[in-house]
Amino acid sequence: MAQKQIQTQEQVQRQMQRLSQQQILQVKLLEMPLNELEQNINAELDDNPALETGKEESLTNENVGNMEGGEDDFELQKEREERQDALDSALERMQSDDDLPVYDGRQQRNNAEYEEIVYGDTTSFIDKLNEQVGERELNEKELKALEYLIGSLDDDGLLRKSLDTIGDELAIYNDTEYTQAELEHVLHILQEFDPPGIGARSLQECLILQIERKVENGEWSQDSPLYQYMYEIFSTYFDAFTKKHWDKIQSALSLSTLQTETIQREIRRLNPKPGASMGETIGRNLQQITPDFIIDTEDDGTVTFSLNQGMLPELHVSQSFQDMLATYKENKQSMSRQTKEALLYAKEKVERAKGFIEAIRQRRNTLYVTMKAIIDIQLKYFQEGDEADLKPMILKDVADRTGLDISTISRVSNIKYAQTRWGTFPLRFFFTDSYTTDEGEEMSTRKIKVTLKEIIEKEDKKKPLSDDTLAKVLKDKGYPIARRTVAKYREQLNLPVARLRKEL
Repeated sequence: MAQKQIQTQEQVQRQMQRLSQQQILQVKLLEMPLNELEQNINAELDDNPALETGKEESLTNENVGNMEGGEDDFELQKEREERQDALDSALERMQSDDDLPVYDGRQQRNNAEYEEIVYGDTTSFIDKLNEQVGERELNEKELKALEYLIGSLDDDGLLRKSLDTIGDELAIYNDTEYTQAELEHVLHILQEFDPPGIGARSLQECLILQIERKVENGEWSQDSPLYQYMYEIFSTYFDAFTKKHWDKIQSALSLSTLQTETIQREIRRLNPKPGASMGETIGRNLQQITPDFIIDTEDDGTVTFSLNQGMLPELHVSQSFQDMLATYKENKQSMSRQTKEALLYAKEKVERAKGFIEAIRQRRNTLYVTMKAIIDIQLKYFQEGDEADLKPMILKDVADRTGLDISTISRVSNIKYAQTRWGTFPLRFFFTDSYTTDEGEEMSTRKIKVTLKEIIEKEDKKKPLSDDTLAKVLKDKGYPIARRTVAKYREQLNLPVARLRKEL
């Protein structure tokens, strides 16, 4: 029996939410990083004659003035940044030289959870160092060793590998044997390169190299008290220095308060990350990043922040356009059709300008409350700069604290950066998943990964630890996670299995 197809119509009532044009604009501006927002505002200014730059009382007083940290705070922050460089940041988060964070740039790029932005141009610092290699008279053996040493530097410009390890690697990969003295000689050549401190094997050596370069360049005399005191601090009292025990240093060296302050000021001019001042290590083109948030941590642990206003102009609606609309309302009955059409055009432009200004205001407010919530949750990290202090935090945690939608928090966290005392990071860096133990205890996966990486870095490379053993060591340290979880985190950190980590 043949089947017949019957077409029927039925009416179904559905509730659908459609975004208004204003909501679409707000979402669009919210997603933009600062640089893109600046371009968008300039484009809008060109397109809409009713939108003008300049101070608007309502925007300034109502929306910016009530924020903790507006443009004035940003200017003060810039002045503070000029007075204090990255050294102060590095020392605040250290307890000893061995605690200096070691980040493998190649791992970072494969691990989306971490990315520190370093400012510079698109030329890698390896390229710049290789340019200086060409200025030296070297034999072929020295040239090979020097190029290999440069390639072994980390993102900070420091040499984390031991010369023994580098000698073994050169023997394997370059089929060339080197004595310890030969490698020391080549490393000394590298340490003469610019910037001062490059090729140092520790923060201590990095700082000593920099003050010795000042003597070599004639900036300081070797007999000057400033050089002698700083050398003594770095060589003899380095542990007290990294812990900021200036009272002990002052007493041991019989320094006056003025002398101590002078030394501290000079130390802040040194650079604990000489490689960072030259660009990136692996030759990756560097995209200039402008932070959307400026976060300041005082010595007493107080954390404040401001929104980076960059080159954003203040906006207001053109007074002449508003006057035209007022005239239209008063005399619309007696106006010609052509005049009415012109005034309707003006009305559309004014409404669009008002909507754009409101969207900018909403963006500022949303960014502010979101960053405040993140700082409240991750306060200990912003005070100490230790990645292991990052608490479990997901989008919902910030959404619950701010009263905003999760999708809004997601848009804020996308491609936006925060400049902190510890570096410049994407907002997603501050979000970390949690791991719940069998006992129901919640732990930060970031903290577990940091601990796992430290254990593997300190293991005996001739007898690397298996995942089972790593799980036991982590359990002893208070992280009772399963072997398969250890394997998962190890892979996310781009760390190979034990047999591939074994050194012959």
